[in-house]
Amino acid sequence: MSDSAADAGAVRLGTPVGRWVVLTAVLGSGMAMLDSTVVNVALPHIGKDLDADLGALQWTVNAYMLTLAGLILLGGSLGDRYGRRRVFVTGTVWFALASLLCGLAPDAGILIAARALQGVGGALLTPGSLALIQAVFHPDDRAGAVGAWSGLGGVASAVGPFVGGWLVDGPGWRWVFLINLPLAAVCVPVALKHVPETRDPSAHGRFDVLGAALGALALAAVTYALIAAPDKGASPWVIVPGVAGVLLGVAFVYVERRRANPMLPLEIFRVRQFSAINVVTVFVYAAFSGFFFLSVLQLQVVLGWSALEAGTALLPTTVLMLMLSARSGRVAQRVGARLPLTVGPLLCAAGLLLMTRVGAGARYWTDVLPALVVLGLGMVVLVAPLTATVLASVDVARAGLASGINNAAARAAGLIAVAALPLAAGMGPDVYRDPAAFSAAFDRAMLLCAGALLVGAALAWGTVRAPERGVCHPECEYHCGVTAPPLDPGEALGEP
Repeated sequence: MSDSAADAGAVRLGTPVGRWVVLTAVLGSGMAMLDSTVVNVALPHIGKDLDADLGALQWTVNAYMLTLAGLILLGGSLGDRYGRRRVFVTGTVWFALASLLCGLAPDAGILIAARALQGVGGALLTPGSLALIQAVFHPDDRAGAVGAWSGLGGVASAVGPFVGGWLVDGPGWRWVFLINLPLAAVCVPVALKHVPETRDPSAHGRFDVLGAALGALALAAVTYALIAAPDKGASPWVIVPGVAGVLLGVAFVYVERRRANPMLPLEIFRVRQFSAINVVTVFVYAAFSGFFFLSVLQLQVVLGWSALEAGTALLPTTVLMLMLSARSGRVAQRVGARLPLTVGPLLCAAGLLLMTRVGAGARYWTDVLPALVVLGLGMVVLVAPLTATVLASVDVARAGLASGINNAAARAAGLIAVAALPLAAGMGPDVYRDPAAFSAAFDRAMLLCAGALLVGAALAWGTVRAPERGVCHPECEYHCGVTAPPLDPGEALGEP
C-alpha cells in the first residue's frame, strides 16, 4: 500500500484494523521507552554483579544512545524506502535479540556491545512506530491516533522506573532486558497480520551510509575520550580519540554538505528559529540526561534505598508530564513559545538545585519530592512547546525530518552529558562505591546541570520570537515568529 493508497483506503481509528495498528505502534515504542527508563535503575546492581567501574556503567547507558543517535535518521529513511512495517518488524526482532544478549551477558564488555546492538534495533524501531500511524490512518484520524499512541506510550514510560525497580529487587537486573522478549513476541505477529505495509513511492537516491558512519564514529570517539579521561588523564589514550572525534565531525559536515541525498540536509538549519530551538534542546536534554543518570545512583548509593524505592521515587516527574503536557501545549499556542521555553528551563534548574539537599539522611517527603515536583512542572512547561516549535519552524513537508533531527540532537546531547558530567564533577572510576565522595560529586553535577538549563533559558529568551500574529509562515499554528519563508518541500524521514 503506498502513502496515497493509505489515505484513500481510509484506515479509521475506530475500526479493528485501526486499533491493531495503534497497539502495534504502542508495543514497539513502549518497549524502547521502557528499556530506556529501567536501565538506569539497575546500574548499581549491574556494577556490583559484574564488578564494573563508573566508566563501564556510563558505557552501559551510552553504547545504546550512541548507535541510536547515530542511525535514527537513516532508520527513518529505510522505512520510507523498503516499507515501514518491514523495517519496524526488523527493528523489533533485532531489539529483542540484542536484549536477550544483554540479559545473558557474562561481563561488562559483552553487555556494552549488546547495548550498542540494541541501539541499532532502536534506530529501526523508534521512527517506524509513529511512521506507521502517519502513513496508515485516514488524515482525519491521524491526530486521534497519535494522541492515543502518545498517551499509552507515556504510561509505559511512567511505569518504567517502578517495573525496573521491582525486577531488579526481585528476579534480578537481567530481567530488565529479558522483559523485552515477551513484548516483541506479541508485537511482531500482530504487526505482520494486521498492519498494512506502506512506503514512500517518491523515495529515491542512495542511502547516506557514509554520513551515518562518520556521525556515529565522531560521537563514539569523543565519548570514549570523555569517559576515559578520569582514569587515564591527559594521555594519548584520551587525546588521540578526542582529536579524532573532532576531525570526524568536521568530515561529517563536509560530506553532508556535498552529498545529493544527505542523511542530514544542512540547508534546513538556514531557518534561524529551527537552529535556535535545536541548540536549546542540546542544553536542556544534556541536563535532563545527566540528572536521570546520576539521581538513581544517588538515591541508592548515598541514601541506601532499594532499586524499587529509587525507581518509584522518580515517578512524580512522569505523572506530571502525563497529566499536564496537553494543557501546556494549548497554553503555548495562546501565549507563544518564548515564555514557556524560558520559564520551563528556569523551573527545571530550580528543581536540580533543590536536589543538592538530597544527601545522607534525606527524607523523601521533605527533600526528594519537592525537588522532583519543581523539576516535573518545569518539564511540563517546556517539553510540549519545544516539540511544537521545532515542527512549526519548517514547512509541513519536512516535519518528519525536523522531528528526527531534534530527536537525534536530544539523544546526542544526552550521550555527551553522561560521558562528560562525571568528569566535570570530579567523579573517579570507583566513586560510586564511596557514598560520601559520590554525594559531594553529585552536588557539583547538579550545579552544572542547572547551569546548562540557565543557558538554555537565556538562549530561548534571546532567540525565540515573541508571538506576533501575521509574521509566521502559513503552516505555523504556534506563532513562533519565523519570518523566513518555509523551505521547499523535501523528502521527509519517518518521525521518531
